[in-house]
Amino acid sequence: MANEEKPVSASKFATRFHVSRQIIVGDVALLRASGAAIVATARGYVLETNETQTGLISKIAVQHRKEKTEEELRLIIENGGEVLDVIVEHPLYGELTGMLHIKNEQDIHSFIKRYKKSNASLLSELTDGIHLHTIRYSSPIALKKIKEALLAANILYKG
Repeated sequence: MANEEKPVSASKFATRFHVSRQIIVGDVALLRASGAAIVATARGYVLETNETQTGLISKIAVQHRKEKTEEELRLIIENGGEVLDVIVEHPLYGELTGMLHIKNEQDIHSFIKRYKKSNASLLSELTDGIHLHTIRYSSPIALKKIKEALLAANILYKG
């Protein structure tokens, strides 16, 4: 598990080390608080390394109905991006961020499957579909392609 590239769930760690899931969650929280570069995603924990941190990073503003979520993610991935997170501005709590780390078609499929199974709301549903994504991409040309694709699909927020 030390060299895992895919997220590892707290349950998987708990089984491996013969402790409860709650112990793992608490220990990871302490590690993160002390500065460890561990990212908690809906699929599990990911250790951020220099290798996983390469590329350019930008935030893009988008707006769409929940039915366009899969299309939005696919357009970003197909045009050379990785969706790191989703960010909304909540009237009570301020900025809320959900870690995604969606890099490929399988990640999109997994996210959509979990979303449909969970009966949970998307963060963007709190803000009339307006949200930000932090994306990682290889070049300014890739970012341009991503924005053009989202604009053509009427997903890129125009204000």
